[in-house]
Amino acid sequence: MTETVTFFSAGLRLEGVLRSAPGRRAAVLTGPFSGVKEQVVAEYAERLTAAGLTTLTFDHRGFGASEGRRGHEDSQGKLADLRAAVSVLDGYDRALVGVCLGAGYAMRAAATDPRVRAVAGIAGAYNSPAWFAERMGLAGYRAALADMLARYDEEIPAVALEGEAAMPGEEPWSYYSKWIGSEHWANRVTRGSLHSLMTLDVLGVRPLLPPSLIVHGRVDDYCSPELAEAMHADETVWLDCTRHVDLYDVDEHVTRAVAETAAFLDRTL
Repeated sequence: MTETVTFFSAGLRLEGVLRSAPGRRAAVLTGPFSGVKEQVVAEYAERLTAAGLTTLTFDHRGFGASEGRRGHEDSQGKLADLRAAVSVLDGYDRALVGVCLGAGYAMRAAATDPRVRAVAGIAGAYNSPAWFAERMGLAGYRAALADMLARYDEEIPAVALEGEAAMPGEEPWSYYSKWIGSEHWANRVTRGSLHSLMTLDVLGVRPLLPPSLIVHGRVDDYCSPELAEAMHADETVWLDCTRHVDLYDVDEHVTRAVAETAAFLDRTL
């Protein structure tokens, strides 16, 4: 059974989709930067529910059908949204499953919420400010943050083939361009959203995690395989993907990721 559900996070009304399966095992799913519940997480939720898990997908604050500042990636707010979503599944043995940036949020949320018994990240962004600063140089990193803060409220495209965007280039465009004009997804984010991404520390929560799984492509130009390896998950599965978005909608890779995630949750929930 599939039903629309609403719940609240810090006074904001969030909208989600609950897909029910028999039994007590359930997972909250969270997806990519700027993503909505009709996109990548819907594909994974449908397949995981078919594999026997109740799933909850939802629009984080500011995106899709949920309330909040439009197009603004609020790291602490999204973590609060995940805590609220976990509460919707009271009575279940609960896990978090994240895709892309959602994998980083899932890890952060699982580390501080003892109700979450397992966590899985797929094609994940396991951000580390120290890692960014090391590669950019500390001065360059701080200058980038200063620019984001100075123009915090400006909006930029989420994706663009050419010119400035939060996710520039052909690869993100190949997935998200088909959603441009959709009632569900808007091609815009605040510049302050990038500050949230660049200051989010996922790597540091590794010692606090419940049983963890990472599924990641060996080649990924958008979410670093090096950081995925540095997370030292309890189980790591490397797939022969050549593009980050292969784990969004390429059946061969999505099928494998779902199978690995479902088997992991069978073992840990």
